[in-house]
Amino acid sequence: MAGGAALGAAIAIVGGSLVGGLPPALAPYLLSLCAFTGGLLVTAVVYRFGRRDGQTNVATMLLAGVALTAMSGAGVGLFTYLADDATLRSLTFWNLGSLNGASYSRLWPLLLVTLGVAIWLPRRADALNALLLGESEARHLGFNVERIKLELVLCTALGVGAAVAAAGLIGFIGLVVPHLMRLLVGPDHRVLLPASLLAGASLLLLADLAARLVLAPAELPIGIVTALIGAPFFLYLLVRGRA
Repeated sequence: MAGGAALGAAIAIVGGSLVGGLPPALAPYLLSLCAFTGGLLVTAVVYRFGRRDGQTNVATMLLAGVALTAMSGAGVGLFTYLADDATLRSLTFWNLGSLNGASYSRLWPLLLVTLGVAIWLPRRADALNALLLGESEARHLGFNVERIKLELVLCTALGVGAAVAAAGLIGFIGLVVPHLMRLLVGPDHRVLLPASLLAGASLLLLADLAARLVLAPAELPIGIVTALIGAPFFLYLLVRGRA
């Protein structure tokens, strides 16, 4: 998902410079649109690979995601090679994530998508709780598992695509925060979902504050800060899970 968004952004940034630049009024919208579209297309392809005989195979989706992420990375590498110095700096900084480009023109689309996701997800909390028991058990409880999977994939694609389109690639927020909140508030999605939403936003703001203060007056990309925080914690979760 993020790899597709990165490829879409690379096409917009480098492609715009190769054709002589984009009109300043259209550049922010085109970059966000290309990143959002790239993320959605990769998600659609991954979901299509995971479907077989009316069932969704999660393992196949994960493997397809790894392959498509590698292909997207190769595409980003190609555009990085074609970029000039100024464009290369813009592309690199975007790939590391930043809130510097925040503006109302980028905020309103992200706000609409975020509100939609925040309203929809809690309505599926009971289904997600049932899936913790297993897919067969969830079916016996009366939930349409395949429909829930499709809705979750679509919802995730919309949310992640909008966030990446607005702020670039900021890793480990969505990977670490839900696991941390599960340890603190338990597995009940009626509580876990809003707690993860608030905690993720709070961690992002704290990471942005650290990025602005650590090397002031210079500013670190937020992606570096979140990786330094999130990667050790994720390794801790892996070790804890094995124990």
